[in-house]
Amino acid sequence: MLERLREFIADVVSPTTHGQQTFDDTGYRLAATALLVHVISLDGAPSEVEKQKLHGLLESRFGLDPGTADKLIAAATLVEGEAVDLYHFTSVIMRSVNEEGRLRIVEMMWELVYADGKVSEFEENVVWRAADLLGISSRDRIDLKHRVAGTATSGAAT
Repeated sequence: MLERLREFIADVVSPTTHGQQTFDDTGYRLAATALLVHVISLDGAPSEVEKQKLHGLLESRFGLDPGTADKLIAAATLVEGEAVDLYHFTSVIMRSVNEEGRLRIVEMMWELVYADGKVSEFEENVVWRAADLLGISSRDRIDLKHRVAGTATSGAAT
């Protein structure tokens, strides 16, 4: 079973598996998506709004088509379920992504936290820990939170 999971993940992240696949060979997108799946899974099963938001973020931020985004989410869900800590994912991201990219990942996390309109202390804590492991300053993390919260609030009012 575990070997099949490894083969599946290798197929998903392999740049030679599918000609149209846009995954890189470092796996940072898989690691980032696993963090995002973790965020929407904290308060139970992800809501439909959270799933749609995740899908939209992956398509727009990573430039993926819907089918590729589906495969990435499926692989990330499997990997996230087996991970024992956030370091497993953040270490891959730290090796592969510059600070600007890491800031975008933390922003995506906040967007998912605010997607369902309810922010739990567990969600805030995970974003804080992940941002810390990604080398994002407290100031930047809080600025991103306020920016996303402002957008979420103004989006809900319209």
